[in-house]
Amino acid sequence: MPGWNESAWFSFALGVAFKSTLVLGVAWLLASALHRRSAAARHVVWTAAAAAVLALPWLTLALPALAVGGPGTVLDSGAWLVQTAPAADAAAAIPLPVRAAAAAKRPVAPAPRPWSPGWRRWLMLLWAAGVAAAGAQLALACWTLWRARRQSRPFADRGLVAALAHSLEIGRDVPVLEIAPSSMPMTFGFFRPTVFLPEGAAEWPEERRRLVLLHELAHVRRGDAATQWLARAALSLHWWNPLAWMAWRAFLKERERAADDLVLEAGARASDYATLLLEAARTLQSGPAIGWAAIPMARPSQLEGRLLAILDPAVRRGAPRGLAVVAAALLAVALVAPFAAVHAQGQVDPAVPLDIDATIRAANAQKNHEILDRAAQAAASQGKLDVARKLLDASVEIREQVSGRQSVEYGLGLVKLGELAQREGRRAEAMSDYSQAAASIGDRPEAAQALLKMGVLSFSGHEPESAFGYFQQAARIDPVHAQTALMWMAVVRSREDDRAAEAESLFQQALELGSVDSPERATTLDLYAGLLRRTGRADEAAALAAQAVEVRKAWRDRDRASASAEIPAGIFKIGDGISRPVPMYKPEPEYSEEARLAKLSGEVTLTVDIGPDGVPGNIRVVQGLGLGLDEKAVDTVSQWRFRPGAKDGVPVTVRAQILVNFRLL
Repeated sequence: MPGWNESAWFSFALGVAFKSTLVLGVAWLLASALHRRSAAARHVVWTAAAAAVLALPWLTLALPALAVGGPGTVLDSGAWLVQTAPAADAAAAIPLPVRAAAAAKRPVAPAPRPWSPGWRRWLMLLWAAGVAAAGAQLALACWTLWRARRQSRPFADRGLVAALAHSLEIGRDVPVLEIAPSSMPMTFGFFRPTVFLPEGAAEWPEERRRLVLLHELAHVRRGDAATQWLARAALSLHWWNPLAWMAWRAFLKERERAADDLVLEAGARASDYATLLLEAARTLQSGPAIGWAAIPMARPSQLEGRLLAILDPAVRRGAPRGLAVVAAALLAVALVAPFAAVHAQGQVDPAVPLDIDATIRAANAQKNHEILDRAAQAAASQGKLDVARKLLDASVEIREQVSGRQSVEYGLGLVKLGELAQREGRRAEAMSDYSQAAASIGDRPEAAQALLKMGVLSFSGHEPESAFGYFQQAARIDPVHAQTALMWMAVVRSREDDRAAEAESLFQQALELGSVDSPERATTLDLYAGLLRRTGRADEAAALAAQAVEVRKAWRDRDRASASAEIPAGIFKIGDGISRPVPMYKPEPEYSEEARLAKLSGEVTLTVDIGPDGVPGNIRVVQGLGLGLDEKAVDTVSQWRFRPGAKDGVPVTVRAQILVNFRLL
């Protein structure tokens, strides 16, 4: 799909997996409810379920998103909508070597990026590999059977075949062929099923020939060769799902019992037929892979249950007639279509241009990189990272043309590219972008942004001394970022058992800088408190944590009062006839790299205007945590979708507050 990235494909795959599991669960309940009905009726249920789960991916792609009500926390003027993001206690260790060549000038045409799949891509690749393996096994079985058909000869007793086909109301000739000796009788073929009998079957006693042919022609009469392929394709697509394997086994069991019922309804004696099946399972053979494509007469694993059902006179043996199976499958697909349409499909952001190339040409004509930066930011917020990269690459070229490579503007453009590469999981490429940015800007204060990013990546790559050096350089060249840089220097030292005193000194230096009521101070207080707790100074840690709470409370109260005072006309609060918006789609937030490294946890409070279309807008941080968690909270909540609040039954815009929890495991 154009514009889809790894996250979008993973969300699609996850949705298909969840929906197919739900469909199979419903089929299992329905089949259980029909335990007193005929095997053919239960087989219809499993066939319809296979058709539904096979159609689900295509329906999900083809149908527009359908907004339906769902469970969610209710918003009101005094309640929080809470979302929690757990995170591992430490980041994955990925070494990031920094070479002198990284500071060289960036070429106009970026070098090919190394392919480094993340865990989501590995899961999707594993799923695809399983589907491919199942397809290969099916192809091998088909090739084996096609080869056997080419080497076969026609069954001699065509008169018996025609008579039995007529008795079963089969209105066409059915090919019956003899293949290798001692092979299991089976039926194979989608459009024109063929019956395979072992060589020498024409010499069998007449009753045995009649019963075997009745069984195989019963499969032809019921269309089992076609439904076999349908169910096998559904299993191949969902090979990882235990419920799919349970459904496959139930499908096979009910199919064979339904064919047995048809044979008994045609006049066969139950005892003779049961004896024949037992003898066939004992003396005749079929390769394990053949069952993927053909329908063998007797599977030893199912024989006991079949024999009991054949010999039980109380079993109901009615069978659906005509196109009942086809109708049931089509009905199942039609019923599952609205369910398939319930998927995450974000609104189109007008800031993301529809014609990317035209936008780049317009920005080049005006020499205005800000057009591309804004569009790239909007694309990244929607998860369209490939679009964002194309826009940012063009933005960097404009910055180079206008300001030159050794400029602040060019360096800041590289920082944006590095942030995008880091978000894509291309850590080595991000480090290279940041290094080139720092080299382009030089010792000017603006280089501190790149140095801080390099420090974080080095720290996560288990290079604490390199990280400390980057943070130290950032503190030296930029007083504005000195508090943050000193805080990170303290975090690095706090991870070393013999550097706790140095870490404490660095935290204290960081607290002496900046505003006494800034969000950065609250973050530093929290991290300092964490160090004191780890060194057994719980009382001092509690005092620092209380100071952090007071700093954040002051900011929260200030922003809350500002938000209340600035509510424009047309935006409502819940109450006085205004119904509550209900969240219908709530993806979980992710921890930022910085917060995970610093072991920061806490709460981010947001104010959100939920529009009549259920899309959140005007998202503001009322109380933040810093270290990228505020941005993660905003990014996540912007993807939420709601059933909108209403006034007198008409959807309206409602302002609410959302609390996002970030907790370390």
